[in-house]
Amino acid sequence: MTTTENEIDVESINLTDPDFWRLPLEQRQAGFAALRRHKPIAFFEEPEPAPVLGIPRGPGYWALTRYADVMEVSRTPEVWCSGLGSTSVTDLSAEANEFFGSFIVMDDPKHKRQRGIVARRFTPRQLAKVLDNVSDVADEIIDGIIDKGEIDLVESVSIPFPLLIICDMMGIPRSEFKTVADATNKILGAGDSEFRTEEDPMQAAFNGALTLVALMQELAEHRRKNPTDDLTSQLVNADVGEDVLTPEELAPFFILLAVAGNDTTRTAISHGMHYLSQNPDQRRIWQQDPAGVAPTAVEEIVRYGAPVVFMRRTATRDTTLGGREFTKGEKVVMFYGSANRDEAVFSDPDRFDVLRKHNPHVGFGGPGPHFCLGAHLARRELSVMFQKLFARLPDIQAIEPPELLDPAAMPLVTGVKRLKVQFTPGGTGKAL
Repeated sequence: MTTTENEIDVESINLTDPDFWRLPLEQRQAGFAALRRHKPIAFFEEPEPAPVLGIPRGPGYWALTRYADVMEVSRTPEVWCSGLGSTSVTDLSAEANEFFGSFIVMDDPKHKRQRGIVARRFTPRQLAKVLDNVSDVADEIIDGIIDKGEIDLVESVSIPFPLLIICDMMGIPRSEFKTVADATNKILGAGDSEFRTEEDPMQAAFNGALTLVALMQELAEHRRKNPTDDLTSQLVNADVGEDVLTPEELAPFFILLAVAGNDTTRTAISHGMHYLSQNPDQRRIWQQDPAGVAPTAVEEIVRYGAPVVFMRRTATRDTTLGGREFTKGEKVVMFYGSANRDEAVFSDPDRFDVLRKHNPHVGFGGPGPHFCLGAHLARRELSVMFQKLFARLPDIQAIEPPELLDPAAMPLVTGVKRLKVQFTPGGTGKAL
């Protein structure tokens, strides 16, 4: 029996407890629906900080579950800042925040400068080259699995596809791909014992990040002396009058790109295959018109799955939000998956609808300066991969529920560890 919102006691919901995040998506969303109706701005205790951090437990946070509140906080960075922490509920040092989050944990003018440097390097020519490569990499991935008949989609498709695109874009040689993949798994799956050798999840994440730092520092030094047309070369070599990322800024940017920049696509591909297998009518609609339906189908996958769980903000002044008064220094946590199911905005929000027309989801963040810089690339990756799968492996489908990464605390991303799929070897099956 599926748990419904009417059966849930909101006082029993604890968003800080990892056990909540181990529940199936339907049960978690039922919990968020109950909070939206009965306690839309709810207070929760913070998790105990990892011992390696050596900091005390914080004062707690307010969970924002309604779309309107998430939108308001997103569009007013002068009131709700990111610089005190956005990817962690726990207060970290400024150095630790920026090490893992680069410019998404900064406020203007520092944020504007670093984001602007990166954005200017995404010129039409450079971006066109990356987008063209998406199709080639998708074919490369499918070439490697087409004769197998049964695979773990996460291992064989979801992980390598966006990460190969990022490595190619940055100029990282294919020989280093496994190094990058293992390091990102340590960061994204730090709570899961399968992906760490250390007892402490935070230490595992730091070690994974340090691997990426060492790799990027070596590449950047080489590109300063031997520039090419990749993004790394553009970020470390400037034309007259232009600014570049410093060595201390480049490595965190690469961590951001290799982790957050690929994880939306990585997680959305896995969730998307699961949703399409659960909803064969929606799959048929998309498969009958792959290019025509792709734009709305991709948005629906991101809305429905909301790969990024949350972002935090901190009040810079006394203010009012959603009918409640906040004092300077109080923390709010925006839950994007809940906002994406808000009944006040989305009709029949718990239905997966690849033709959904009104879909102003916040799966890539809300409006404002921190909207995902890579949203366009992520959309392209999702669109191309599913169209290629429909064309070359027309009967591919999930045969087991997804196995989620085991969280040690509230996860930043709802990562999928495994998803077993089947298809006719050689791609000779018929469309479902």
